[in-house]
Amino acid sequence: MKKKRLIILILLFTLIIAVLLSKDKWLKLMYPKTYQEVVSLYQKKYNVEEHLIFAVIKAESNFDQKAVSHRKAMGLMQLMEETAKDVAKKNNIDIKQDDLKEELCDVNKNIEIGTCYLSILIQRYHNKEIALAAYNAGIGTVDGWIEKGIIQKDGSDIENIPYKETNNYVRKILRDYQIYEDLYKN
Repeated sequence: MKKKRLIILILLFTLIIAVLLSKDKWLKLMYPKTYQEVVSLYQKKYNVEEHLIFAVIKAESNFDQKAVSHRKAMGLMQLMEETAKDVAKKNNIDIKQDDLKEELCDVNKNIEIGTCYLSILIQRYHNKEIALAAYNAGIGTVDGWIEKGIIQKDGSDIENIPYKETNNYVRKILRDYQIYEDLYKN
């Protein structure tokens, strides 16, 4: 009986060591860099951190290009039709208005428009945390929170974001962003 326990303990110890040694491989399966070429192209064009884009895609659609939310946001970066039209028009991004749903599920178009929008928000707020809150809750909502003093424009008090969904969203993306940064250090 003692011999069996010892063998089981040795096997468990070996398994734990194997899992720890391959932790990065497991994490890379959970935090992939799917669509790397497209993300790389638009992160350079719009000057947005690559790992931030991956964190947004992971949170928004978990890399499902056909994802549609209950609010009708579409594609990898979960874009609303009106937001996508506005961003595309103001930034000379060619989209087919008559087939917008298909366009928003196109990997290339979705990542371009989503990254462009993220860039606009980062430039507007000069802050990643507040830009992410606006990506989720909308510019008008976030501007209202700032005007009322609910949150600071510098993002130092994101814990005060009053919408639970947006509060959790910002925290999740910041966590995933840090995981991507740590996992894919050059």
